[in-house]
Amino acid sequence: MSTKSREVVQGGRIMGTDIHAKAARETAQKAIREADRAEAEQWSVRMEGYGGPAQPAPTIAQCLNGGLGWLEVECNRCKTRASLPLDAIRRPQDTPIWKLEASSKCRSCKKGRSAPPVRMIKLTAVRAITPYKWVHPDEER
Repeated sequence: MSTKSREVVQGGRIMGTDIHAKAARETAQKAIREADRAEAEQWSVRMEGYGGPAQPAPTIAQCLNGGLGWLEVECNRCKTRASLPLDAIRRPQDTPIWKLEASSKCRSCKKGRSAPPVRMIKLTAVRAITPYKWVHPDEER
C-alpha cells in the first residue's frame, strides 16, 4: 500500500494560487501603467495650457512606462520646435522631466559656444514634429 504523493494532494491548490498570482501581477502592472500615463498626461496638459509650473513632474521612466516617449520643446529665441525621444536621453530613468529643461539647448540658432535655452511644451506618444529635411542650396525645392 502506498500513499498519495504531496504533488497529487496539493498540486491543484498550488497551480490555482500560481494562476491567481500571475493574474494579480498583470492587473497591478496594468494599473501602474495607467497611473503613470495619467500623471504624465496631467503634467503635459498643465505645461501646454498654462506654460507651467513644471514641478512636480513625472520621471523619464514613468513617461516611457505610460507610453509617452516624446518631449516637445520650443526655442526661446527662434521659436523652432523639436520632438526629443525620451529613451535616447542619457540620464538616469528616475530623473524628473523638469530637470531636462536646463540642459536642453537649441541647435538651429546656436552661435559658437552659446546656445539659447528651450522651454518644454508637452509630452506625446508619437513624434509630433517632423525632422528638418536638409536641402542643398543648389537644388531646387
